[in-house]
Amino acid sequence: MSADDTMPPKSPEIDDETAEALEAVAEARQRLAEVPASVVVTNHAMGLFELAAIHLSSEPPRLDDAQLAIDALGLLVDNLGERLGEHHETLAAALSNIRLVYVQRGSAGN
Repeated sequence: MSADDTMPPKSPEIDDETAEALEAVAEARQRLAEVPASVVVTNHAMGLFELAAIHLSSEPPRLDDAQLAIDALGLLVDNLGERLGEHHETLAAALSNIRLVYVQRGSAGN
């Protein structure tokens, strides 16, 4: 058994680029922790709205994909309700509108 076999493995060195990336992630986490959860959830909900709109505006529309995004948005808006604070009414209106577009795009293909 050599001396190398008894030594613990060396820990990998973190290069400058990795250290900077880790620091940026830590800073982003800190900023995110300072934002009310209702704002973050609202941003994600609007992302679902956008996703549905993208699928509905495709030619031909991708109705199954749009429906999934709309259903996910509906679960958030309908189940969280007033917990979304000042954003609830805006999200409820967006949900209603995207549902209407879904019905219109779906019936246009028939």
